[in-house]
Amino acid sequence: MISTLLSRPSGADGDPVPRLVYGADYNPEQWPRGVWEEDVRLMREAGVNLVSVGIFSWARLQPAEDTWDFGWLDEIMDLLHEGGIGVDLATATASPPPWLTTAHPEILPVTASGETLWPGARQHWRPTSPVFRRHALRLVRELAGRYAGHPALVAWHVNNELGCHNVYDYSDDAARAFRAWLRARYTTLDALNGAWGTAFWSQRYTDWEQILPPRLAASHPNPTQQLDFKRFSSDALKDHLRAERAVLREITPGVPVTTNFMVMGGTRGMNYPDWADEIDFVSNDHYVRPGPQDRDELSFSANLTSGISGGRPWFLMEHSTSAVNWQPVNVAKRPGDLARDSLLHVAHGADAVCFFQWRQSAAGAEKYHSAMVPHAGADSDLFRAVARLGATLGALAPVAGSEREPARVGILYDWESWWASEQDSHPTSLLDYRQEALDWYSALLALGVRADLVTTRADLHRHQVLIAPVLHVVPADLAKTLTRFAEQGGHLITTYFSGIVDEHDHVWLGGYPGALRDLLGIRIEEFGPLLAGDTVELDDATTGSLWTDHVTVTAPETEVLAHYRTGVHAGRPAVTRRPTGSGSAAYVSTRLGVEGLTSLLPRLLTPAGVASELPEGVRGSVELTVRRDAGSRYLFLVNRTDDTVPVRGLGGDVLLGGTDADGVLTLGPRDVAVLRQPTG
Repeated sequence: MISTLLSRPSGADGDPVPRLVYGADYNPEQWPRGVWEEDVRLMREAGVNLVSVGIFSWARLQPAEDTWDFGWLDEIMDLLHEGGIGVDLATATASPPPWLTTAHPEILPVTASGETLWPGARQHWRPTSPVFRRHALRLVRELAGRYAGHPALVAWHVNNELGCHNVYDYSDDAARAFRAWLRARYTTLDALNGAWGTAFWSQRYTDWEQILPPRLAASHPNPTQQLDFKRFSSDALKDHLRAERAVLREITPGVPVTTNFMVMGGTRGMNYPDWADEIDFVSNDHYVRPGPQDRDELSFSANLTSGISGGRPWFLMEHSTSAVNWQPVNVAKRPGDLARDSLLHVAHGADAVCFFQWRQSAAGAEKYHSAMVPHAGADSDLFRAVARLGATLGALAPVAGSEREPARVGILYDWESWWASEQDSHPTSLLDYRQEALDWYSALLALGVRADLVTTRADLHRHQVLIAPVLHVVPADLAKTLTRFAEQGGHLITTYFSGIVDEHDHVWLGGYPGALRDLLGIRIEEFGPLLAGDTVELDDATTGSLWTDHVTVTAPETEVLAHYRTGVHAGRPAVTRRPTGSGSAAYVSTRLGVEGLTSLLPRLLTPAGVASELPEGVRGSVELTVRRDAGSRYLFLVNRTDDTVPVRGLGGDVLLGGTDADGVLTLGPRDVAVLRQPTG
């Protein structure tokens, strides 16, 4: 449990007292020694109880191959401990120092077109380089041995944002490792040739040494080769994580190990559900990208992180107090955004709220990235907001350790479908897997219906409704699981381009949607993607874009919920639902967007009896999430608007928030309230 592993005060019975963790990345090596005491004083003032140290300090810790400098780290570890602040100590392997890349340029990554990625930024290393691995593990061993008994050490932070800039490496090291990975997966060349469909374009391999990563080619590389390379690349990074973890567990077996994921828009290369079992608790970094669904996306990513963590508490390792530095225009957060963004993560299961970074850098590529202590110093509105958040998290200590209460609706998010559905030489290059899933989530938020983001590793039967948008890759076992889900009383909803291929990216023959065709009671002979900007109208007054299907109903019990009114498929089914067993399976054959899905969803949810748990007047304005422990339910109410919203009809003790003269819970603009209800 994060709240007790990373917090050490004891209760009357001697057990650790759970509390929410609060802190940041701390980079004292960027500052003169005289600033350090001031930092610790301000941390205590802000309520900080943990910092991550040493993330990019390899060059400082090891200035030459056989030279070590731990004195400064000894001093800051001691100083933080004296101030009552725990340390999440990084292994510092994220960016190799100049002496290493100069001596061993063969550790540098290579792009698909053969270009070397040179030093000068960060993460300039090959995940499969044996030379890099040897030097990195030597550093990890030195750190673990030195700080094994230090009282400030409460967790290990492996590397940093593994794969952020180096997930795909096409070097000769990668080629050798890819071949070894393929041998382990397929055993024989005949099996590989069958899986890759190498009869096409004269690609049959007769020797393992002939196989390469999907480097820049004259046309589209083999699609299964591309998919396997994505799997391999994620596994190569996971293998590095395991290697560092093994050293840490050998030397410090009682200290938990984590690494920070990046569950947010645009980051897809790492199969985080597959990594989750490799660490002692899940950690995540998240940054808001301004746009019409920006806070929906924040909620979506936090929810998905909880799903990856199996509903257990997780650690928000990084987010921003205000503006970042890497977007085209870096907009500062509005008053209230800092607290609302942070508490929305807590609502979805975070037991730790941390920022990049503690003190805003005066130099370097991230000097314009906001921090807890800005360039303006502690006498600033930003630092005062940081201190208020610290006090709020202190007041929410009872929530620490509680888990996510399962919602009746689940949204299935599948990394392999994400990878495969967006590859080249497909019916359309405009498909956006994550956006389609986010649109369904936004529509549920607009209706005030709670939903959980879940992965194929979860127990899908915990939900009454399972939405599986663009579930493109459906192995036979998953098809059977989904069929059982519906037949045993669940209600499946899926969409266009679902059920199309198996785990080898081979099409399920006989008509689309392939593996799900019989379950859905429909058959499609040919896809009907739409050109950019083209739309079709449905007879339920919704509008479709991106995709249409020529749907034929094949089961007599299949209902047509909406037809196309315009387009080449006018008069044909657009949305269907087939009752099966005690459940049902529905299909949506076009992209309806948030507005169209908000209109359609009530009809799809009705068979399961799913409705909003919020009072009618605040649905769409307020997001409800629920955490629970053995004795209590914690209702988080997040104001999605810039207006004041009164919330009536929800009982419980108020842990956070205010009531008006009539006792009505009142949410100010961008405000958050927390109610505690007894269970039983």
